[in-house]
Amino acid sequence: MGTQATGKKHALLSASSSHRWLECTPSAVAESAYPETTSAYAEEGSLAHAICARKLKRALGLPHREEDIEIEELRDYYSEEMEGHTDRFVGHVLARYEEARRECHGARLLIETRLDFSFFVPEGFGTGDALIVTDGRIEVIDFKYGKGVRVDAVENPQMKLYALGALDEFDYRYTIDEVRMTIVQPRLGHLSEWSQSVETLLAWANNELHPLARLAFIGKGARHAGEWCRFCRAKPDCAMHRAYGLTQDARLDFHGMDL
Repeated sequence: MGTQATGKKHALLSASSSHRWLECTPSAVAESAYPETTSAYAEEGSLAHAICARKLKRALGLPHREEDIEIEELRDYYSEEMEGHTDRFVGHVLARYEEARRECHGARLLIETRLDFSFFVPEGFGTGDALIVTDGRIEVIDFKYGKGVRVDAVENPQMKLYALGALDEFDYRYTIDEVRMTIVQPRLGHLSEWSQSVETLLAWANNELHPLARLAFIGKGARHAGEWCRFCRAKPDCAMHRAYGLTQDARLDFHGMDL
């Protein structure tokens, strides 16, 4: 059972919920009428992210007071297995950073970076877990602690939004031709990578993302139900979702018939 969330502020059109508001543009405004909730799984994930960030900052000799505070606040969700899972993510990020430094003397690794993609998405921003910037390429690396659903980087809108934010921040300092998007999901032993040219990413942002985001920001467009409804706070009062649920139930009944 969820409890009301009281932590970090999120954008109305957040990167993490983009798979939903891109498919059902009214959903973000509809959800905003409901209180944000959290769960033990979400808090566990937040703690694991904070541990990753602290380990990376320690490796880079950076201060990590914010992470120390968050880890202390969430200590009830700690388990020993987190150490191994977070070590795998940290190890992957540091190995990629060493590769980048060999390729480019000015390579940079940034941890827990605010990424602004509001040029394409009204008031849009998010936080990148790890970002490696070199001449020619930006790599966005995202940590997923959940094990219920495997998450892939290919055509992942959250990752593409992070990549747009990274481009906005660094394109004038580096010559960027390609973005690489990497998801590390250690509890499933899963690593997913996908690369896209900057030209292709910007074409998607201008031709698909921006028009849909403008609709989503004002709650307009057609409701569209699907698997993206799973964590939508507005679904209990959504007629489209109820109809979708009935259709799914009917399909299950049909396939379960003894013909």
